[in-house]
Amino acid sequence: MSSESAASGRQDAEPGPQPAKAVRLPAEVSSFIGRREELATLARLLVRSRLVTVTGPGGVGKSRLALRAAAEADGGFPDGVRLVEVAAVQEPMLLGHAVLEALRLTDSTARPPLDVLVEQLADRELLIVLDGCEHLVEACAELVDTLLRAAPGLRVLATSRESLQSAGEHLLPVAPLPVTAPAGSGPADAVALFADRAAAVLPGFELTERNAEEVALLCRRLDGIPLAVELAAGRLRALSVEQITLRLDDRFRLLTGGSRSALLRHQTLRTTIGWSHELCTLQERLLWARLSVFAGSFDLEAAQYVCAGDGIDAEEMLDLIGELVGKSVVMREESGFGVRFRMLDTLREYGGHWLRSTGEDHRLRRRHRDWYLGVATWGEVEWFGPRQAETAERTRLAHPNLRAALEFCLAEPGEEQIALLMAGTLWFYWVGSGHLGEGRHWLDRALALDPEPTEARAKALWVTGYMATLQGDLARARPALEECRRQALDTGDDRALAYAVHRQGCAALIGDEPARAAELFEEALWHYNTIGELNSNVLMAMFELGIAYLFQGEAETGQRWLERVREICEEHGEQWAYAYGLYAMAYSKWLDGEVRPARAHARECVRLNHLFRDLLGIVLAMDVLALLETEGPDADLLEARVLQGAAHRIWQAVGTPFFGSRTFNGPYRECEARARAGLTEQEFTEAFELGAALDLEAAVSRALGGDGRPGPQGTDGLPGPRPVRPSQVPAR
Repeated sequence: MSSESAASGRQDAEPGPQPAKAVRLPAEVSSFIGRREELATLARLLVRSRLVTVTGPGGVGKSRLALRAAAEADGGFPDGVRLVEVAAVQEPMLLGHAVLEALRLTDSTARPPLDVLVEQLADRELLIVLDGCEHLVEACAELVDTLLRAAPGLRVLATSRESLQSAGEHLLPVAPLPVTAPAGSGPADAVALFADRAAAVLPGFELTERNAEEVALLCRRLDGIPLAVELAAGRLRALSVEQITLRLDDRFRLLTGGSRSALLRHQTLRTTIGWSHELCTLQERLLWARLSVFAGSFDLEAAQYVCAGDGIDAEEMLDLIGELVGKSVVMREESGFGVRFRMLDTLREYGGHWLRSTGEDHRLRRRHRDWYLGVATWGEVEWFGPRQAETAERTRLAHPNLRAALEFCLAEPGEEQIALLMAGTLWFYWVGSGHLGEGRHWLDRALALDPEPTEARAKALWVTGYMATLQGDLARARPALEECRRQALDTGDDRALAYAVHRQGCAALIGDEPARAAELFEEALWHYNTIGELNSNVLMAMFELGIAYLFQGEAETGQRWLERVREICEEHGEQWAYAYGLYAMAYSKWLDGEVRPARAHARECVRLNHLFRDLLGIVLAMDVLALLETEGPDADLLEARVLQGAAHRIWQAVGTPFFGSRTFNGPYRECEARARAGLTEQEFTEAFELGAALDLEAAVSRALGGDGRPGPQGTDGLPGPRPVRPSQVPAR
């Protein structure tokens, strides 16, 4: 449009207030908490982009963030910043009028309001905030496209649960507030928000050591959604923090109220989520309900298997999920295995209400169970081979859904055998990724439900006995393994018999009976060979047999078995059993006085087990590394004691230190005696406390030379350790 025509257009308009240098934004009536990174990003986007849309689910704080950013950006706009509350406009035809009103522009002609806006804003340098565009997204997109083309000095900051999909649009997705904070950095933003709003309704409220954990739990249960946190804080007028948390199973009934001056859609959590629900098509609503059976993240293939059919074709799933992502109902996230999706618990619970109302709840949960039983089964198969680390990570990503599937089996009559099978099949994850306690939880519950002597029960028994052994709980391990052995003999289950005898050997080994353990391992390996079994468990039996011989002083025989483990692991690309073999080789090299290769083996053991998050493998090798620090002319007794402290902390997360075994405790006792003899009492104690203060990442980094000490070298063809994420490790 030319300047002449623009001027002519303004003559047709009635005189009225022009957009002046003023910030037409509501004043903040409560403190602004967190969002430093988002504010900084938004400030940068507003400098380089003429259209920025802040997206996110309902109640996440899009409006508050946009208004704070707009207020801070005011200095860059000579004609000011104006707010248009699009959420209050229900008809697309009224959008232009609402913008005119917000800008304090009047026009009594019959011309379309968009034409008037084009004329009035042509030479203005102005920031317009369009707040709450999701229900008029097409009308908003048309308005923005037209105005930005006509007014080069105009910029638009929009908030919406979905993108406007306009040319040149930059998106800033907003997540809920963090519910955890780095150590030493003060409370997480969600916790700080709750404390601030709580103090407003309950004078004198403050975070204390006594209530901080409960407040953090409440904020986690609320997904860190600011609206939910604020509504929960409002309930402190009548309830304690603990009582609010207990009532969250019906959060939509509990979290009502809020400021009477707030938009109706922001006064209760139910209406906030319902606002998003109304914006979805019927198919999108149906998929939202069905996706509510997922806990945690899921991939497209899982969604297609579980949710397709009866109104939704599998081929439509990608587009439908994309629409729900666009509407901020489903969140998209990257993983090492491609794109995954998740719903906030609050949105999932809302979808669950709708799913139950359709009568599909049971069918969908059974399909969900079937998919994750397949995940567990395939993971067990894949555990033996070169993809072990990948399998561990895939299973970790599926962990919340595996829990949901197990819970379904345990709560549903007739599903007890599936519960036993699934919990037992996941042995590789419980043991190999540091979840012994949780594995015991599921297995104990499943075993208590059905005493029928089936293959599934036999497997659950030997897995239970195995994990109880690793925790040092022989009082539980031995009866479970003996029951498995008797059942296997009675039913002719040769596979269960092999595993029962094998794990009885483990119990004998940590029970300080290495000779008896060796006999049982030899018997188990005979059974494994007879039935043609070769997997990680078989390799562990070989490793354990080698250890049993080492503990008896038969080093040559033990080393032959360890070498056999190594050969098979290299042939099949197996790393987990290999890591335990490295622990044994480190111990063997120490016995032979070969400190350098012993240290290399132990460090490689730590590195590999850290990939799997196998705390047991890490801590066994760390205790050997501590002992090795006391050897030779360069012995460092302080470092030995630091590593002992770090190992002590890890043992607390595993179970009974050294399984309660005198034999396995030998390296620790030897190291402790040497350190005590060479250090003052103060040095001895302070070095241990320093190690015990290290978290897992810092402890692993320290063990691998991450404190500036020379890093480990590859040995005997082993690769040197790959870098571990840097941690703040106190200097010695």
